[in-house]
Amino acid sequence: MQEGKKIYFASDFHLGVPDKRSSKEREARIIRWLNMAQKDAAEIFLVGDVFDFWFEYKRAIPKGYARLQGKIAELTDSGIPVHYFIGNHDMWAFNYFEEELGVKMYRDSADFEWNGKKFLVGHGDGLGPGDYGYKFIKRVFANPICQWLFGWIHPNIGIGMADFWSGRSRMANKGEDQKFLGDEGEWLAVYCKETLQKKHYDYFVFGHRHLPLDMRVGEKSRYINLGEWVNYNTYGVFDGRKLNLLEFKG
Repeated sequence: MQEGKKIYFASDFHLGVPDKRSSKEREARIIRWLNMAQKDAAEIFLVGDVFDFWFEYKRAIPKGYARLQGKIAELTDSGIPVHYFIGNHDMWAFNYFEEELGVKMYRDSADFEWNGKKFLVGHGDGLGPGDYGYKFIKRVFANPICQWLFGWIHPNIGIGMADFWSGRSRMANKGEDQKFLGDEGEWLAVYCKETLQKKHYDYFVFGHRHLPLDMRVGEKSRYINLGEWVNYNTYGVFDGRKLNLLEFKG
């Protein structure tokens, strides 16, 4: 890494919930964070669920949040790489972000290395033990035939249905995301420990869990969960030596 440059990580903006007004305020806050990061960013990672729902029809995309999309395009145009990891709420993103905004897209976790520090970065959904119901649903949603069939539903109906069910799911889990489940109950931490038996990483960086976490999972390894921006406004920053989990207050 170039001296003085940093790597920024954020996840789970969930733009679209719980309502339009608060989402617009959150979008403005995210852009202020990106403006800050732009000053010294070597690279920026958006680690999934940027939108609470996203489906790219052949000739249409969901309405809204053009300012954030414009900011991302500005960053990539200026030469700052932006990496976008697809989450469980935006898994139906296909090629729009790459073609129009210039980001690099990832559907699975990926390895990175800076200054000798090894990172595994991913959204985190479907990893670790348990949660078999979601893992089954994820396979259904990722099925090309299911995607093709949904693409034939008019956007007014399809996006409306998705917003309704996303809201119901969030209400059903309200408050549960804020409870720490312990070293053995945090399934992404368990996944990190299992992975370390096969390969060393200095840092595991995930989203999806919604609770900001910084956990030691090995003698020289840490698991960072980036939290979310509905309540916490947390992000990770690697300065070339250490990865820190911080709160944006701007």
